Amino acid sequence: QVQVVESGGGLVQPGGSLNLSCAASGFTFNAYFIRWYRQAPGKERELVAGITSSGGSTNYGYSVKGRFTISRDNAKNTVYLQMNSLKPEDTAVYYCNAYRATMFREDNYWGQGTQVTVSS
Repeated sequence: QVQVVESGGGLVQPGGSLNLSCAASGFTFNAYFIRWYRQAPGKERELVAGITSSGGSTNYGYSVKGRFTISRDNAKNTVYLQMNSLKPEDTAVYYCNAYRATMFREDNYWGQGTQVTVSS
């Protein structure tokens, strides 16, 4: 059974930090590209960060570059999103996505999301 579970969200003051986790099971985790997305009320889903299956390459959305860091521990089937210098506009539900495409199929797994609220 495939499971993708985000954790670590919460309420934090502007300028603060949070570290989100995405724990996965039920599939070959180290073969999947992992991405963090977020969605604020009334807004479209936004790509926050992505990391390749080996962890050797990462990419970030323009609005978070330099503040957020994505990493993974394939031995623990977990991806992390370290968020620093948080701003009120970072408030959103953050989702973890595991993705793999081969010649014959495409697999896409999503978590249920974790709420991040940045407010004083």
